[in-house]
Amino acid sequence: MSAPAASRWNLVADRWLRAERGNALIETALVLPLLLLLAFGVIGVGRVVQAQMGVSAVAREAARAGALANGSAEAAARGIARGEEVATGYRLTNGSLELAVALDSFARGAPVRAKASYEAALDDLPLLGWARFTVASDHVERTDLYRSRWPAGGQP
Repeated sequence: MSAPAASRWNLVADRWLRAERGNALIETALVLPLLLLLAFGVIGVGRVVQAQMGVSAVAREAARAGALANGSAEAAARGIARGEEVATGYRLTNGSLELAVALDSFARGAPVRAKASYEAALDDLPLLGWARFTVASDHVERTDLYRSRWPAGGQP
């Protein structure tokens, strides 16, 4: 090959390589937002699932603490206190936790119902800052059939 032909091929090869680099840049610019949305979406789903697990644990523990109390007023107070402790452990701390402990009568075998709901916000995630999800759980725990009605001291 002569020198002018070789330089012509070098020129063609240089143009082709520049075009390939430009195509790769454009493809990256098109695909990157989709990959970021997918990655942050997976993180967001994980946070919502974690919040659901936490709310379920809050309702379960609040109902159980209420069922172990010695009276209806004490059952509500103990249930709410225990639910708030569990919520702190699960980091449900944005102030949107709603917890209610209710019972019709405080007889042996009577149900103690705890309802909890929480709004999971994804404010700190890019591309998903607008998303808010409300998760809720309801749990019923029965007071023990075979337990004393009296506190540990033996007096009512």
